[in-house]
Amino acid sequence: MAESKVTGTARGRLPAELTSFVGRRRELSATRRLLSGSRLLTLTGSGGVGKTRLALRMATEVRRTFSDGVWFVELAALRDAGLLGLTLANALELSQVSANPTADLADYLEDKHLLLVLDNCEQVAEACAVIVSKLLAAAPQLRILATSRHVLGVEGEQVLSVPPLSTPPEEGPAADADQYESLLLFTDRVRAVLPEFVIDQTNRAQVIEVCRRLDGVPLALELAAVWMRTLSLSQIIERLEDRFGLLSSGRPAGPPRQQALDAAIGWSYDLCSPPEQMLWARLSVFSGGFDLEGAEEVCTGDGIARADVLGLVAGLLNKSIITRRAAGTHPTAWYEMLTTISQYGGLRLADRTREYRLRHRDHYRTLAAQWEADCFSPRQADWYLRMRREHDNVRAALDFCLAEPGEGPAALEIAAPIWNFWFAGFLREGHRYLTRALDAAPEQTPLRAVGLWAGSYLAMFLGEADQLSRLLTECDELAERYDDHRLRARIAEVSGHAAIYQGDLAGAVDRLEPALAGYRAVGDALGEFDILILLSAATFFLGDPRVGEFSQEALNLAEAHGAASSRAYALWSVGIVQWRDHEEVAAATRSLRDAIRLWQPLNDRTGIGFCVQALSWCRGSAAPDESAARLMGASRAVWRSSGAHVDETTPYSQFDDRTEERIRAAIGSAAFDRAFARGAAYSFEQAVALALGEEAERDGVAKSGMAGRLTPREHEIAVLIGEGLSNREIAVRLVISQRTAETHVEHILTKLGFASRAQVASWVTEHPDR
Repeated sequence: MAESKVTGTARGRLPAELTSFVGRRRELSATRRLLSGSRLLTLTGSGGVGKTRLALRMATEVRRTFSDGVWFVELAALRDAGLLGLTLANALELSQVSANPTADLADYLEDKHLLLVLDNCEQVAEACAVIVSKLLAAAPQLRILATSRHVLGVEGEQVLSVPPLSTPPEEGPAADADQYESLLLFTDRVRAVLPEFVIDQTNRAQVIEVCRRLDGVPLALELAAVWMRTLSLSQIIERLEDRFGLLSSGRPAGPPRQQALDAAIGWSYDLCSPPEQMLWARLSVFSGGFDLEGAEEVCTGDGIARADVLGLVAGLLNKSIITRRAAGTHPTAWYEMLTTISQYGGLRLADRTREYRLRHRDHYRTLAAQWEADCFSPRQADWYLRMRREHDNVRAALDFCLAEPGEGPAALEIAAPIWNFWFAGFLREGHRYLTRALDAAPEQTPLRAVGLWAGSYLAMFLGEADQLSRLLTECDELAERYDDHRLRARIAEVSGHAAIYQGDLAGAVDRLEPALAGYRAVGDALGEFDILILLSAATFFLGDPRVGEFSQEALNLAEAHGAASSRAYALWSVGIVQWRDHEEVAAATRSLRDAIRLWQPLNDRTGIGFCVQALSWCRGSAAPDESAARLMGASRAVWRSSGAHVDETTPYSQFDDRTEERIRAAIGSAAFDRAFARGAAYSFEQAVALALGEEAERDGVAKSGMAGRLTPREHEIAVLIGEGLSNREIAVRLVISQRTAETHVEHILTKLGFASRAQVASWVTEHPDR
């Protein structure tokens, strides 16, 4: 089975293919043809037939055709249809959205030329159909490639049924069998475990028999190939015969390909030891993957000792029942299980499912408490990375609690402590869960009070003024009832923070100073730090000389606790003070760039947005030239990528306006507008590289010598791109096929070293002589 990791680029986000792609030439051709003539193509077929892999290969091949990229969204772990819009927004890197994420997506995609790949839509098929219809209606250049076990039923939908891989017919000569896709795939995967394996006269008939029995279903073939490490071909065939007999006698026969998959998974299950079988079944309660600690906490007992879990995980890994994701920036290994295999385990868990769902819930309730206790420490960055990886499991635990009578308080125990996780990238989703949890746990308890505060904090950022007032009022009543000093400080924090965004800076300081004293009195270091950052911002915008004191205290506190993400916010605060109050532009630039580098591994785009914006202020004051204007545009690109709207609030926008006026006065409005537009067209990665001064070669400037290698036809098409024509319009203008136009555009992007049509248009404008 293919192990994958998601890679983000300037042109979208796709899982990388880590195993070879075999066959499917006919299906690739059909997919390309249907996708070029339709805006929605759904690849259908049974589990394990290879829909996802075909979609990914197609997306990879056409990614340069779409100027705004190709974006992959995995929906297998999604159960709450109400989160579909938020899931798509997060995948497209719109971090903060309104209460109507579908409308936000429609607005964002309206002028975008991109391909959206929706994988495993059957989990939320009805919601997918609704949102796909709305997005296609709103965005004329949007195309969607979906995979699903059944059609979505959307008007204009093209459907391609993905068949199994080709297998030799019964009457076909064995000598011709090597041309069939199923044999090619089986051989390729066997060589991954037995590098010396070849098909020859002694084993060809047996390989053909395995492929025929498994009906060419890719997942079944891959599972069988793994067993070549320990079984012979004749032993595999024997076990398949036994398994098919069991299937046909145990229930009415299903479609051949489903029987083949059931057989492959079933005898893989039979060949596992009893403890491995138990672990396989219990692991099915996880969503999106798990780590060793999770497996140990949830799955031990009643036949599985904690000390044995590692060995059992290794056994399932060796049998390809689970796969290990490349570690990347995570300090611990992460394991995944294909949806089809997980579902098989879930059937085996049967009447014990609720028992292990409760254990799963308890694990993530404990994890939320650990986050709250330890997220202002040297492990802060690791916690953010871990919780992002555990996101699907947190969702699953919350969904279980909210669907079970009496589990509302448990939902609050999970959702409320991780309020700052929600803020860092899942604001609207966290708000939704907290609102539902508060409705499900109406008892006036200290736990509800914490949930009210967390809900009010998120409501404040979302502009939900009425809800903010209502939640804070009830929270204040409970703080007095329980004489909770920490809760009083938290209420003052939310109130003061809201005042900053409303432009009431003096009022914000009046609220925040008592909150600072309150957090210090109860020994809440993270709360103290947050207040120091807020006081730094308020006093900076007020011109209050205490800003330097607050920012330095925040930095000292973050460094004392070794909290990397918090230290980055403190460096932002220190940097803007160095720039404005001391005119130390070089020092400020270093501070702000250091903060960006701390945030990059965490992908905290809101934090990076603060720093790129502040760097544009620094550059605009020190050297108000076209580069400064371009950096201002890049700041807009980063904020757009984060989905946050902080730059639009009064205190921040006023500094943007002053910087813009200074640059326009220095270089003129026309030059400013050109440079700003160029920076605003940057991808997130390009904008950050510009802010860090790490551009390997200036974006928008062609690779040396490559522009002269454009053919006359490519020059002609580049000019038409500069005029804003789409591929279809170019094809009509030049009387060529759309596919030919797409190919020419791809060659132009490759030769010039560009990632978007906007860069080609900018190059054409700046080099009319070419």
